[in-house]
Amino acid sequence: MRFSFPIRETLPSAESCSECQSLLRSALLGLPGVREVFLEGGAVHLEAAQNPGPRLSEAIQQVRAVHTHQTFQIEGLDCASCARAVEGAADRIPGVRLLELNPLAGRVELAYNPRQSALQAFQRSVERLGYTIRPASSGQRTPPAKPEVRSVALTGGLLALAWVISFTNPALAGWGYTAATLAGGWPLALRALRGIRAGHPFGIHTLVTAAALGAVLIGEAAEAAVVVLLFGVGELLEGWAAERARSGIRALAALTPKTALLLEEGRPREVPAEHLQRGDRVLILPGGRVPADGLVEEGYSALDESPITGESVPVSKGPGDPVYAGSINTESALTVWVERAGQETTLARVLHLVEEAQARKAPTERLVDRFSRYYTPLVMLGAVLVMLLPPLFGGGWQEWFYKGLALLLIGCPCALVISVPAAVSAGLAAGARRGLLVKGGAILETLGQLRTVAFDKTGTLTEGRPQMTDIIPLALPEDELLGRAAAVESGSNHPLGRAILRRAAEAGVRVPPSSGHKTLPGQGATALVEGEPHTVGSPRYAAELAALPPGLLAEVERLEAQGKTAVVVLREATPIGLLAFRDQPRLEAQEALRRLKALGVKSVMLTGDNPQTARAIAGELGLEARAGLLPQEKLHLITTLRKEGKVAMVGDGINDAPALAQADVGVAMGDGTEAALETADAALLTNRLTGVAELIQLSRATLGAIRANIALALGLKAAFLITTLTGATGLWMAILADTGATVLVTANALRLLGFSGKLE
Repeated sequence: MRFSFPIRETLPSAESCSECQSLLRSALLGLPGVREVFLEGGAVHLEAAQNPGPRLSEAIQQVRAVHTHQTFQIEGLDCASCARAVEGAADRIPGVRLLELNPLAGRVELAYNPRQSALQAFQRSVERLGYTIRPASSGQRTPPAKPEVRSVALTGGLLALAWVISFTNPALAGWGYTAATLAGGWPLALRALRGIRAGHPFGIHTLVTAAALGAVLIGEAAEAAVVVLLFGVGELLEGWAAERARSGIRALAALTPKTALLLEEGRPREVPAEHLQRGDRVLILPGGRVPADGLVEEGYSALDESPITGESVPVSKGPGDPVYAGSINTESALTVWVERAGQETTLARVLHLVEEAQARKAPTERLVDRFSRYYTPLVMLGAVLVMLLPPLFGGGWQEWFYKGLALLLIGCPCALVISVPAAVSAGLAAGARRGLLVKGGAILETLGQLRTVAFDKTGTLTEGRPQMTDIIPLALPEDELLGRAAAVESGSNHPLGRAILRRAAEAGVRVPPSSGHKTLPGQGATALVEGEPHTVGSPRYAAELAALPPGLLAEVERLEAQGKTAVVVLREATPIGLLAFRDQPRLEAQEALRRLKALGVKSVMLTGDNPQTARAIAGELGLEARAGLLPQEKLHLITTLRKEGKVAMVGDGINDAPALAQADVGVAMGDGTEAALETADAALLTNRLTGVAELIQLSRATLGAIRANIALALGLKAAFLITTLTGATGLWMAILADTGATVLVTANALRLLGFSGKLE
């Protein structure tokens, strides 16, 4: 027998960790009676003699005993140099593997072996580097550190005092400059020493400390003091900019209210929102925020869902309509039945997925990282050569030593390394605010390079709620035909299946008992109805099962010529009737396609529907159509389109999973449904089809910011390299160029947080 369990409920880390998957497979195969284990479609599938449910937790504990995941928040981690020191600390500890590190968010995810005390060793290493580390789930936030502010203020005060004294007593002023250098340089020297001990000798703190110390030794204490002061001010500005970047996501987290009005025997009682459970009933007052995902039970109102789905106009809600945590009730009181609360809400899932996406490095970021690893040592080698070679050929020792110190400061790659992750993080946060979820920097980059967008028809270009227009029985009454078709489609998730069930319920027809339901992707569905095999399928599939009478074929042709979708109902291998449906195009479909055309992106419709219906929809919307496609034919067509350039596939995230996976980018439509969030590379949290064009615009804006940042970082480095070697600028200008560039690239990236989605 086969048994299946959702991976997220079994071992969540196994969704993306190959080591977890391997260990879980081995542990499950060790259970009595388990013959085969495989992971597919977000689930663990077992072939076993009996249900292993009671022993499942035993196998999971075996995995967690030797391999577990945990996410931490590291306070003070806000630059690329800091991140490398933490990476180095993880690399040297056996049993620890650093999975994801996001310096802008200050988050790190680890996989470690609990039996080796590896986690404690990593925490001690991070604390020795001068950072505070805590579990990210603890909900606490360490107050911002103040020593840096005091150090900068003291350095600035001593420097100003020494400058004033220099007009009357230059000798005493020299001691003042030295004191200012010590006040600002001592904390830097300590962090440099920690970095060296952690195996990270080429960090920015080491370079600045060496430059300041060298300047004092050659009698340039004033310049040394200016260097440490400017560096301190730059670090404060970097910290502020990083905090702004984090606030883009933190603002989303703050949308869920802390408390909720729980209804008990009709009376509201205030409780913590995180304590709500499925099945609870909550009261949402006008002006209040929804504390959990659920369904409206009583009342009518309009909800502002813009923070979650990006929908700018309040959405009308009534009994049976879904509501999302974080939405604002704008009119009347609502009673809501809780479906998902706490970390299971759509908003919580979006936050989790965005944080994961921010930690995944984009291709450009990986390229810049590799470049910077060689850049700093090479510049340091160049600085040493500048110090040593010219004096050997008659140059002034002090002059060239000074220039070498300036080169040390130019060698810091902070601005370059932070240029890409800052832009990607801001772009992902901006998208999440507009209901555009992108799973990582690589996907965000690819979206801007798209040449073609392929759309599924049903539920994507159309409303996805086809209405039954015709019932044509052949050998039995109309009611019986509808009832038997509804029996075959019982429990169906396909739009046509739901339309049949909806019509049967409205007509009040008897639906006979059925069993053995089976879905045939792109063809139809089968089941045993009162013990007899029945099929509801496309005319193409029905023709493979039975000889269709000429009269039936003529009816099919007539209906399809009207832009309708026809399906044939068969009992055994005999046609017993014909059903027809019509699905209306989305209101915003034409505008969405117009925006894509304006962006230079080609649109094409891929559908399993008949060519006549597809042509009718395509003609109305003005795009190319490929019809009558089976799932494998869609895959082949996407492969062909990819030869012409990058391709995105847009579908509902459920019935189009293979096609979404085959495309360069799979975009799932869906009103924030869990399936849409989990299936594709990107998801539109509302059914705004114009969101596809917005995704491309966001990507291009992000790529533009990345290119500008890299040009700015490298351009400033190159300019000051030349001016330093020619003697036009000195130490303080070199450090100003470095810290200034870091602040500028971060500020440029933060502009993306204001992304509006308007077509320029």
